[in-house]
Amino acid sequence: MTIDTVTLPRRAGARPTTTGREIPHDQLDQFSPPEIRAALVAAADALPGVFTGPSQVSEPSSLALRMQHPTGPWEAFLFPSRDEFGHIHRAGFMHLTVPRALVAPLIEAGWAEPHPITRRPEWPDSIVMLYAPRDADELAVAVAVLQASYEQATTPIEEQ
Repeated sequence: MTIDTVTLPRRAGARPTTTGREIPHDQLDQFSPPEIRAALVAAADALPGVFTGPSQVSEPSSLALRMQHPTGPWEAFLFPSRDEFGHIHRAGFMHLTVPRALVAPLIEAGWAEPHPITRRPEWPDSIVMLYAPRDADELAVAVAVLQASYEQATTPIEEQ
């Protein structure tokens, strides 16, 4: 399934419960089934130049998405890291930097919420919690958003 990140489908059902404006920023219900989370991790592992491991900026159990050769702008990464553009939590939700033009459509269609850290001036305002995909259709959206985040992290600054 190809997902157009400009005209996102509406996410089914109510938004999951989260910690909202608190840090740590966690999703508290509507988790990914193990096979869906595994497919999400596999999609991240398949991205060229990406390696996974413990997060540099989140809880140790989250799986960092890091670039071997980051070329994107500072806002493509989770400060203070210069190579981690997102991470996948055990429950299946992700914290990602996404292109600014994608933030509002994701929120309006019910797929994401801003990370509370974005209220701090030293952090990019394009960090979101992308809710955990619950089925194959939601996984397709999550992978499309992951791809957009990856493209931002791999596009040289002078091309943006």
